[in-house]
Amino acid sequence: MKEKTPLFANLKSDFAAGLVVFLVALPLCLGIAMASGAPLFSGIISGIVGGIVVGYLSQSHVSVSGPAAGLTAIVLVALTDLGAFEVFLTAVVLAGLMQVVLGFIKAGTISNYFPNNVIEGMLAGIGAIIFIKQIPKALGSDVEIGSGLDIFTDLIAAFGDIRPGVIMITLVSLGILIAWSKIDALKRLKLIPGALVAVLCGTLINETFILSGSEFAVTGNSLVNLPVPGSAEEFKAMISLPSFASVGNPDVWIAAATIAIVASIESLLNLEASVRLDPFKRYASANRELKAQGIGNVVCGLLGGLPLTTVIVRTSTNISAGGRSKASAILHGFMLLVCVLTIPFLLNRIPLATLAAVLLIIGYKLANPATFRHFWQKGKYQFIPFVATFGAVVFTDLLKGVALGMIISVAFILRGNIKRAYFFRKEAYENGDIIHMDLAQEVSFLNKAAIKLTLNHLPENSKIVIDASDTVYIAHDIQDLIQEFKTVTAPEKGIEVVLTGFKDAYHLDNDEEISNHVSVAHDHVISYRKNGSTSHKKVISELINDK
Repeated sequence: MKEKTPLFANLKSDFAAGLVVFLVALPLCLGIAMASGAPLFSGIISGIVGGIVVGYLSQSHVSVSGPAAGLTAIVLVALTDLGAFEVFLTAVVLAGLMQVVLGFIKAGTISNYFPNNVIEGMLAGIGAIIFIKQIPKALGSDVEIGSGLDIFTDLIAAFGDIRPGVIMITLVSLGILIAWSKIDALKRLKLIPGALVAVLCGTLINETFILSGSEFAVTGNSLVNLPVPGSAEEFKAMISLPSFASVGNPDVWIAAATIAIVASIESLLNLEASVRLDPFKRYASANRELKAQGIGNVVCGLLGGLPLTTVIVRTSTNISAGGRSKASAILHGFMLLVCVLTIPFLLNRIPLATLAAVLLIIGYKLANPATFRHFWQKGKYQFIPFVATFGAVVFTDLLKGVALGMIISVAFILRGNIKRAYFFRKEAYENGDIIHMDLAQEVSFLNKAAIKLTLNHLPENSKIVIDASDTVYIAHDIQDLIQEFKTVTAPEKGIEVVLTGFKDAYHLDNDEEISNHVSVAHDHVISYRKNGSTSHKKVISELINDK
């Protein structure tokens, strides 16, 4: 048996990756909490739990969990319906317990049925969203990018509200990140990832602007904004506890079920995506992931945190920064915990522009034009579900995008299955055409329409040979269709039907053979009744078994 790899076997690369993920996760935790209408510190709690608890329990080596943008709308509605954050936390605890149950009943196997083109389309869509939403921060604009067609108008508005100092920091940060990915000497510096250097340089540049009184100085909403408790009492006041007195409220259970289902699907999708992004393609159990996410959400609810999922932004950042094991996710969680307790005032000096530059690169990598070319070259049956998923994820949301991609993929599968029901060919002969229909290994009810259409359009006075030699399964609907055509439709049109290769179980015998068997069986039954001969009884039994 292969020995288990120690948790901190790749500490150098994992520490550096964890640091970068921490820097990216910090503003995301705050931003998602703000978008959800929840206390800002609840997002930080979710990030800490996602890193330490879920990071330890999950089997995934590279995925990182935390508060998810895909749940913001659900959280916002639930908070409005339930009326109090403490009541909402009860729903989070219940949602976590539901996820644990889903893990034990092995509901995670649903992830095996997501086609690669749909997963890749989802990743590309998420990449495009990440890229687009960082543009205002990279320009210094206060515009928030909306959804749907509002994306275009919001982008135009963002370019009308720019700050030169922010743009300068963004360009320097992008230059560092691109240099780190292109220059071999820099790429070999595993302990010092480009994202970390970009954050440090961006912060130092802005501090220089502030100290010199430059008009390029970045302040206010363009910096990380972390709550700074002044005492233990203020810190304690930042933590909320669930109100279990509301457990009998039906609305709480509805909110819990909604969170559990959406969070589970999103986590499974992102887990599949993380396996594809992992350079080592290591296996991670979907059922264990559901259990880990469930336990994480129970802890979040008990400590006053938002519901969490596996998050592709943090995961892709982790992989890009050189993360090799789950230690990077755990370390990022501890960094969140330590830093918010000790040095939040230093973190608040980081310009959002430098973090936006990191996310712009990540978004571009996920939505790389090369991926679009790849699926275009694979043909329309791969490209259409991919691009439909991409578009729907960008302009609606993740679950709707994946659902659309799945529907189109299934439609293409059904269409292909119908086409492959049989092989059809013609041969000329003296009195007309000999038409051969070679049935496939499996012929289901889905093929009924195609076969019926083909048989109904056969020319009069022709001959058709229906060959089931290679067929393992034929649906009863198809059997009845062929038998009805042979006995009713074909004689009316003067069509000769020859059935070959059909198994006895299909009961598709020639009328003459059936008549002969009935006649022979009848004679032996009469003889058996008259003299009781065992030979007649044996023949009758053989005839019944044969036909």
